[in-house]
Amino acid sequence: MIEIELLELIEKITTMKTESQTLELKAANVGCPKKLYDTISAFSNQDSGGIIIFGIDENKGYEVVGVYDAQDLQKKVTEQCKQMEPVVRPVFTVVQTENGKVVSAEIPGIDISERPCYYSGVGRIKGSYIRSGDSDEPMSDYEIYSYEAFRKKYQDDIRINEKADLSSIDMKKLNAYVEEIKGKNPKLAQLPEDLVLKNLSMVIEKQPTLVCTLLFSVYPQMFYPQYTVNALMVMGYEKGETAADGSRFIDNKRIEGTLPEILEETMKFLSKNMKVKTIIDPNTGERADKTEYPIVALREAVLNAIIHRDYSMHTEAMPIEVVMYKDRVEVRNPGGLYGRLTIDKLGKVQPDTRNPVLARAMETLGKTENRYSGIPTMILEMRKAGMREPVFENLRNEFAVTFYNSINNEMDRNEQQTVEKDILTFCKEPKTRTEIAEYLGLTTVAYAMQSYIKPLVDRGELLMTIPEHPRSKNQKYYRK
Repeated sequence: MIEIELLELIEKITTMKTESQTLELKAANVGCPKKLYDTISAFSNQDSGGIIIFGIDENKGYEVVGVYDAQDLQKKVTEQCKQMEPVVRPVFTVVQTENGKVVSAEIPGIDISERPCYYSGVGRIKGSYIRSGDSDEPMSDYEIYSYEAFRKKYQDDIRINEKADLSSIDMKKLNAYVEEIKGKNPKLAQLPEDLVLKNLSMVIEKQPTLVCTLLFSVYPQMFYPQYTVNALMVMGYEKGETAADGSRFIDNKRIEGTLPEILEETMKFLSKNMKVKTIIDPNTGERADKTEYPIVALREAVLNAIIHRDYSMHTEAMPIEVVMYKDRVEVRNPGGLYGRLTIDKLGKVQPDTRNPVLARAMETLGKTENRYSGIPTMILEMRKAGMREPVFENLRNEFAVTFYNSINNEMDRNEQQTVEKDILTFCKEPKTRTEIAEYLGLTTVAYAMQSYIKPLVDRGELLMTIPEHPRSKNQKYYRK
């Protein structure tokens, strides 16, 4: 940066009084900090790099104190940068202020193929750091591995399942898959069967690979118990909110099976727990159901999580999580964005693929187009429904997609009040929760209970016929 930019940055720091994801402050008025390795590593390991400002004391209310010696400081910082692997080349700027000289050291982000940048004095495992807010945190073993996996192009989806043999595989399904590919590639059909299975990365050295296990095993979870989807529908807007009887979940299911089975069962869970409105066209009189969220958008999110999650040994204990809140649905999978892909490039560029064999196999099985259209489809479907675009987050070791419903719109608040009035009218005589759901035209009793009946009960406007057993199957509700 040029001097005027540094002066403007100093003014901003003394006004805002804070560090940030790309800004670290060091007083350096009595000497050069001896351990800058963690910050140098952390800044080098993020795309934006970062800036270390010397001469501002955070402990004195972000006061400009000036550095002890600008020339010597630059020399000693450079010496520390030379002890990094790979070597870091800082860019310095020096300005004179009323309280002394301030020095900035711009630390460039290194290419992902060279990460992690670490302090060579303690090695890669202990010397690699990542920036989190305004602090530098040691990288986890998985974070270090993920960089190596990209650099060396590891394919965890085709690692051998050491615990299994072919007796655990549904050979009828596997053979049908192979015949499907042979039909599209006649030359492949000329090869011996064992060589075909090897070339398709399904069987190596007479043992099934991970992808073969997840797609064609009789029960994949006997080898990989956590390669599942944990599907939850919680009580309110956050986990931990409980009902009057202490229950935390409206619905809670661990979804197992092969990946295609997991996909379909997860969609059944979402469909079952979604609000469904029946809309009548005023011109034609035709009835049409409108789901709370576009089904196609949710399916793409779940499919992306299944195909693009990390399948390395580091994440074997981490399931995919699908959580339905009152105002949103979150789909979270282990492993952040792969390679050079960033949030702003999602759906706009052809990305590196973490699990190419799995992606191709799911395409052959008719579960995905494998044309990088998942993100654009999610966005388009939400727009078509007149809803907020999905929010994508590349979190530490995790990727998340969040779909918001329109519960906070004024129109929905008015609708809530109208529906509640209808329920109170309907419940002049005691009614079951199923009768109330049917009266409202809802296919999901759980949604009717959580969205309408429970709020009325909590406010004392609906009473229970068996208040001592709130969850009784014989429970009925009547207006006060």
